[in-house]
Amino acid sequence: MRPDKQKFLYLDYKILLPYLILCVVGIVMVYSASSDILLVNGFKPTVYGGKQLIYFIVAVIFLGYPAFNTKMRKIRSWRFIMSYLGISVFLLLILLAMKIIGGARFAVNGAVGWINLGFISIQPLEIAKLALILYLAKILDKRANRLVAGNIWHSLSNPTIIAFAIMALVIVEPDFGGTAILFMIVMVLYAVSGIRAGLVLTWMFILLGLVIGFVSLIIVWNPKFLQNSYQFQRLLAFAHPFQLEKTSGAQLVNSYYAIHNGGLFGVGLGNSMQKRGYLPEPYTDFIMSIISEELGSIGACLILGLLFYLMWRIMEVGVHAQSQFNALVCFGVTTIIFTETLFNIGAVIGLLPITGVTLPFISYGGSSMFVLTAGIGLVLNISAEEKRAIMIERSVQ
Repeated sequence: MRPDKQKFLYLDYKILLPYLILCVVGIVMVYSASSDILLVNGFKPTVYGGKQLIYFIVAVIFLGYPAFNTKMRKIRSWRFIMSYLGISVFLLLILLAMKIIGGARFAVNGAVGWINLGFISIQPLEIAKLALILYLAKILDKRANRLVAGNIWHSLSNPTIIAFAIMALVIVEPDFGGTAILFMIVMVLYAVSGIRAGLVLTWMFILLGLVIGFVSLIIVWNPKFLQNSYQFQRLLAFAHPFQLEKTSGAQLVNSYYAIHNGGLFGVGLGNSMQKRGYLPEPYTDFIMSIISEELGSIGACLILGLLFYLMWRIMEVGVHAQSQFNALVCFGVTTIIFTETLFNIGAVIGLLPITGVTLPFISYGGSSMFVLTAGIGLVLNISAEEKRAIMIERSVQ
C-alpha cells in the first residue's frame, strides 16, 4: 500500500495523541495489574504487559495505518462492507457451532465468545461492532431521502432484521453486554440519520424498560433452574455483593476495597493490594479498580477525562463531515467507546451488572485493541479527507 504523503499533512493530532496516551497508559497498567499474580504463579511478570504492547504495535501497523491510508471511497464500497460483514457473521456462526457442539468445553467465564487460534483468541463480537457501523452507515446514507414518516420501516426493515440477527448470535453466547453495545450502535445511528429522534428514543426506552423489568423479576424470583448459571450469579452479585462476598460477589466487593484504598491520590504505581490475588483477573474488565487504587480517584478521573475528550473530538469530526456516511462512522465509533466506558465503569462501581465489557484502550485484550485502533484509523482518515476537501474548495474560490 503506497503511503499518501499529502494525507499526513492533515493528520488530526487532537485524536491521535489522546489515543496514543490511552494505549500507553493501558500497557503500563496491564503490566502493573498482572505482574504480581504472574510472579506468584511462576511466570514472567511482563507476560500480559508485553502481549498488550505487541497487540498495540500490530494494531497500529496492520489495522490503524491501512484504515487511515485507504481512500474512503474504497472503504464505503459495497464490496468491502459486505465482505467485512460476511466475515463477522461467519465468525459468529462458528461460535454458535462451538456452543452447540462443545458447550462448556469452549466457555470462558460462562460464555462461548472466543475462537482460540493458539497465539491469540479472536472475539468475533469486536469485529461485528465495526462491521455493523459500516453496514448501517452505508444503508442510511444511501436511503437518507426515504427516511420519512410512513416509509421508515419499509426503508429499514432489511438492515434492522440483519442487525437483530447479529445481536441474536451474540446473545446466545451468552453475551448481554455485547448485545447491548450492538443495540446502542443501531439506536444511535438511526437517531442521527434523519429519523425523528423522539421515535428512536421511544423504541429505546420501551426496550430498556422491558429489560430492566425482566432482570428485576428474575432477581426477585430467584428461580432454582438458574442457580448454576454464571450470568445469573453475576446478577445476584450486582444486587447483593456483600451477601455473596465469598462467591460471586467477590469481584465487586474487592473493587470497592481497591477504590477505597486509593483515595484521592492512590497508593502509588505498582503498590495495589487488591491485585495480589483478591481481585480476579484485575488486568481485564476491572483494571479501573487497580488504577483507582494505585493512581487514586484523581488519576482515574484524568483517564476518564481523556476518554471523553477523545469521544468529543471524534463527534466534532462527525458533526462537521460533509458526507453522511463519514458522519455516521464517527458517531458509531464514538458509540462503541462511550458504551464500553459506561458499562465498564458502571460495573466497577456497582451501578450496573458485571457484563465483562472492557475499558477501551486500557484493558488487556487483542481483539478490542485491533478493532478500536481500526476505528480510530477510520476517523483519522475521515478527518484528513474532510480537511483536504475544504482546502481544495478554498483554493478554487
